[in-house]
Amino acid sequence: MKGIVFTKFIEMVEAQFSIDTAEDMIEACDLPNGGAYTSVGTYDHQEMVALLVQLSRMTGKPVPDLLRAYGNFLFGQFVQLYPVFFNGVTSSLAFVGLIDGVIHVEVLKLYPDAQLPRFETLSRSDDELKVVYRSDRHLGDLAEGLLEACIAHFGEQASVSLKRENLEEPGEPVCFTMTRRL
Repeated sequence: MKGIVFTKFIEMVEAQFSIDTAEDMIEACDLPNGGAYTSVGTYDHQEMVALLVQLSRMTGKPVPDLLRAYGNFLFGQFVQLYPVFFNGVTSSLAFVGLIDGVIHVEVLKLYPDAQLPRFETLSRSDDELKVVYRSDRHLGDLAEGLLEACIAHFGEQASVSLKRENLEEPGEPVCFTMTRRL
């Protein structure tokens, strides 16, 4: 897992809880690198699991809720760090449809060793987009938070709904349906 996922997670913990909470979380996990992450490094995703579980213990918030909150935070960070991906895009449905075919292609040019999740488009119309999220890391809650933040970013909370369906397939994929209401 790329280090940016770790560095931004720690930033979220500092912003939403406190710097002390972030330090205590890292210390309690006894991580191989002591919690020193670089955004371009590659780290075992089990370290993220350990951080999430520890934060859950410390805050009393369930891991799925923390992951969704992190997805919301991370999307905002992506908007700031990679504005070029948002140029000319006018809706959440259009943006999500670009993730695998455009955005992840560009990410892999920068980080060829990145193991990115997949957002496979199942169907698409002007008013609905169905995508399946697949990842060996089983972070469907993070994906849900990212999609919620995407809808909010484009100002569509009142007009686009998000439905989640866990699929009964190997690897625990999740189907998300984004529907524009008229």
